[in-house]
Amino acid sequence: MNITELRNEYHKAICEGIIRIQKSKSGEEYPNFADVGSSHSKKVAWGILSRISYTQNYERLKGGQTAGRSFEVTTREFIQESFMLLQHLRPGNWLYSTNNTDISNFDQYEHLAHIAKLLKKERALSSALGGNYIVGPDIVVSRQPVTDIEVNQFGILTDESEKYAKFTPLRRENYKIARPLLHAVISCKWTLRSDRAQNARTEALNLIRNRKGHLPHIVAVTAEPYPARIAALALGTGDLDCVYHFALPELIEAINETNDEVSLELLAIMVEGRRLRDISDLPFDLAI
Repeated sequence: MNITELRNEYHKAICEGIIRIQKSKSGEEYPNFADVGSSHSKKVAWGILSRISYTQNYERLKGGQTAGRSFEVTTREFIQESFMLLQHLRPGNWLYSTNNTDISNFDQYEHLAHIAKLLKKERALSSALGGNYIVGPDIVVSRQPVTDIEVNQFGILTDESEKYAKFTPLRRENYKIARPLLHAVISCKWTLRSDRAQNARTEALNLIRNRKGHLPHIVAVTAEPYPARIAALALGTGDLDCVYHFALPELIEAINETNDEVSLELLAIMVEGRRLRDISDLPFDLAI
């Protein structure tokens, strides 16, 4: 498969497993990623669905699943499959997870586990410094450290007897317990409200401030159909790298269909300002 085919499969999985048609109190039908209180949001959501060949499904999500959780898993599968196609551009032993994603499990944030233990023991420290140091992202992509066999496969670059390159976390031999290197943190927001956008920004700032070493990619993926709400997360700099929409070309076409000049202008600002991209761009950006 190529990236386009994987994107189509991604949309198919979202249509079959996540998107449901709901009814408002007045009996009006709307997709479950639209805002029931916004006629514009519902119109755009219907426009997106008409372009990704959605078949109406009124069944509830099974097994206690939520749309948000299912969106995380489906997005992680797309990222894993598409990023594997780019191994020649970004080789490595990559790990992908939506479980056990506490950032203290990774090399750059290992020290946060020690801080959390101290704060539990010392109430005075806890009240002074606050908490919530350990973020648990929706999706993480990490890379396993490499052995010296891998390092030296094209020639002897280093070995254990030398005193150089002894502190880099890329070399597994440098540590008794070598932790994975956090490569990307991906926040999945099926829809966006002001509190959800703020949560993503808070997590991003925590990652930036508390790292020891290389900063991972920090991005968000959403299905939100209303540009003004996407802008609440996408506009500005300094926290998230970029926001990715699960169907950006389809969103732009749906907005064009509504003749909403304000939303079109806002989309143009985000896209041309390199703050909003399509999900198909994400695997390539992770290869940077």
